[in-house]
Amino acid sequence: MGEERFGEFVVVRRAGDGHVAELVLDRPKAMNAVSSAMARSIAGACAALSRDPGVRVTVLTSTHERAFCVGADLKERNALSDADLLKQRPVARAAYGGVLDLPMPTIAAVHGFALGGGFELALSCDVIVADRSAVVGLPEVSVGVIPGGGGTQLLPRRVGTARAAELIFTARRLDAAEAADLGLVDQLVDVGRDRDEALALAARMAANSPVGLRAAKRALRLGHGLDLPSGLEIEDAAWRTVAFSGDRAEGVAAFNEKREPRWPGE
Repeated sequence: MGEERFGEFVVVRRAGDGHVAELVLDRPKAMNAVSSAMARSIAGACAALSRDPGVRVTVLTSTHERAFCVGADLKERNALSDADLLKQRPVARAAYGGVLDLPMPTIAAVHGFALGGGFELALSCDVIVADRSAVVGLPEVSVGVIPGGGGTQLLPRRVGTARAAELIFTARRLDAAEAADLGLVDQLVDVGRDRDEALALAARMAANSPVGLRAAKRALRLGHGLDLPSGLEIEDAAWRTVAFSGDRAEGVAAFNEKREPRWPGE
């Protein structure tokens, strides 16, 4: 298994053929609270993953047994002046934006607490797998701020504006069962199984064309919220990037020859 550390608090792992990467939050002493240093590491790891054409799927995981991520490091924030906070803002945005902008499919493996910025990291992924210990929420208004890692934009895209408003304005926490019922998480699994199930799902995705996966994600992301004709133009542009690719030729050949494809990835 290959492993690369980004700063003190983030690790990227690749196993087997390396087509599935694991982006690991590794600040257990603080339940993965996102400090400035950790935010820089998340952004750096995402930049490296984005440049790696061999990675077909990325899974976001945690080393803490009782938390995915509890959000921003409020102890650090308490020591920041207004000027410091203003300087820190682009650092935080780069971390959340780094996850959101990963070009390949992404899966969050959530257990325990995923609150505030921690839940926003999960929301930045395409699919959220949560075990039954998960507790999620966006409690920022209870400490005088708002969800600033994408929560006000990503949550309504999952559950609708009115439901998102209720959850954000009340700052309430949801257990795993309610989160699954409302669509805040996509798959609910047994306690302790979130990482394994997320990696298994990633392996199923990674068996498919890397060119196709990235193009499909691009069409999904860029087309969301547009009127149908505009969305179909986005889809057509994405189709054109794959229609004449080596992956498309290999996929058709493999189907007709009744064998597994050997994707060239181009």
